[in-house]
Parts: sequence; structure tokens; C-alpha cells
Amino acid sequence: MKCLGIESTAHTFGISIIEDKKEIATASHTFTTEEGGMIPMEVQKHHLEFKDKLLKQILDESKLELKDLDLISFSKGPGLPPSLVVGKDFAVKLAKENNVPLIGVNHICAHLEIGRMITKTKDPVFVFVSGANTQIIAHEGGRYRVFGEALSIALGNALDKFGRIIGLGFPAGPKIEQLAKKGQLLDLPYVVKGMDVDFSGIITKAEQLFKKGVKKEDLCFSLQETCFAMLTEVTERALAHCDKNECILIGGVAANQRFCEMLNDMCEDRNAKFYPVPLKYCGDNPIMIAWQGILEYKSTKRLEDLEKVDINPVWRIDEVEATWY
Repeated sequence: MKCLGIESTAHTFGISIIEDKKEIATASHTFTTEEGGMIPMEVQKHHLEFKDKLLKQILDESKLELKDLDLISFSKGPGLPPSLVVGKDFAVKLAKENNVPLIGVNHICAHLEIGRMITKTKDPVFVFVSGANTQIIAHEGGRYRVFGEALSIALGNALDKFGRIIGLGFPAGPKIEQLAKKGQLLDLPYVVKGMDVDFSGIITKAEQLFKKGVKKEDLCFSLQETCFAMLTEVTERALAHCDKNECILIGGVAANQRFCEMLNDMCEDRNAKFYPVPLKYCGDNPIMIAWQGILEYKSTKRLEDLEKVDINPVWRIDEVEATWY
């Protein structure tokens, strides 16, 4: 089955064509800034600018026409509404013009399933850490369940917020990781409430220290160590509670090598296996959207009504029945 996937939940607009598990062609472009953060309407303008260029690029590379496709899949949610609308409208237009079936999928499900497919794991605990989401997830009772999550701001957004405070631009995560290599540990709030975590107080404290003249490097190191330790703690409890022995780190923050190291050490202590997802697949990407579309279509034959299709910006992972699992 040939499926075209469209990813547009946040800063990245991407299009991919896959045939079953084989990638045929992929093209993406990510919104970035030197100052400030991600302004939704600016991101929408970025997506509108690049969508047709990216489509032409993958069609030229694959030597396929849209009428050759069996399915079009797009990110229905969760995400930034202005970004989601661009992807949805583009997907509906392509489906109508080329008489191709359309399916909208949950962006978080797509992250988890591309992780499972790439790592060949069977039944892991997922540590899903991105800009807008921080959740510890496992499959139980026919659907994905959230066993712990960020109570206020997600880790990716927390890092980007701190990056704006110290002038790193967007995205800030990779720059924070590099600065952290030169830093030393400071005392920051460590907030774990049951299985949930809270990063808002940590950012407030780090900002206060920065304004008092504390070095960026020390703050970056301490921020990483504290936040990653909190998530490692609740992940270990989730592994024990669910009686699982596999752990996958997925989402944009999965690119951080220090976080991977901490999770791997914890898993080794528990005789569990840790699987970091390769950078190409751990962040927002259209390959995962295409793969999720194929999984869901094959298991349910569910399709969108092209006259009524809409986005769902607050679509939670635990609202989705995982019929394909």
C-alpha cells in the first residue's frame, strides 16, 4: 500500500511517501528563529510557503503521481491549530483532486508506532517528550494509557522558554545541550508528584538565577540533570507497575544524548532494554504519519468524510482505540 503522509502539527511541515514499511521519498522544512519563540501565525505562513515545494520535491524524487497513491494520511491533532489547518486543507485538496482516500491520525500515536516499528519492540513503555507533550505511556486494555505526564509546561516547551530567556532562539534544546557540557550542578526544584512531573517552577528558578548573574552553562547543565532525573524516576516506576522490560524514548527531546544515557543506565539496573529512536524518526516527521495511516486503515478501513473532516488540536492519546496493536 502506497501512502502519502503530511505532518503539520507544530514547527515542521513534512511530506512523505511510503509503501508499507519502505520509505520512498521524504521532504520536510522546519520553522526556526534567531530570537524569540514559535509564533503560531508565523509558523502557519511558513507551512503555506513550503507545502507545494515539498510536494513537488517528493513527487520528482519518487517518480510517482498522486493518482498512484492508495491513501493520504495527515496529522489531525493534537497540535497548534494554525499549523494543523494547513496540513488538513492541503490533504483534503489532494484527496479530492486525485480521488484518493483520506485518513486523519493522532500525532502522538504516530510517534509511538514509528518507534515500535523502527526498534522492533513488542510492548514497551514509551517516554514521549516533545515541545508540547511530556508523557509516560504504555499499552494496556486495548488502548494507550498515560501513566505520568507534565502537569503544566511540557519539557520541550520548558527548554525553549529558558532558551528565549537567555537568548538562544528557537529551537533551544540542541543549544542548551551543548552549553550544558561546560556546566556544573546547581540546586533547582525537583518536582515529582506521584507519577507526574512539573517543570514550571524549575524554569522560574533558573530565570531568577540567570538575572542574578549565574552562568548560562551551569544553568543549562542543572536544568537538564534535574528535569531528566525526574522523568527517569517516573519511567522506572511505570516499568515496574506495568511489568514491562522495554523502554522507548521518542519525540524531539529524544535527540538529547544525556537523557538517553540516564534512561539507559536506569534500564540496565532493572534488566530492561532501552531503545532510543534514531534522530530521523524521533522528532516530528511525515514518515510516521504515513505509517500510522496504513496501520489504522488496514485495521479499521476508517476514512474521513471529505466534506466534514476537521482538526482536533486537543486530541489525547488515551482517547484513541488502538485497534492495530
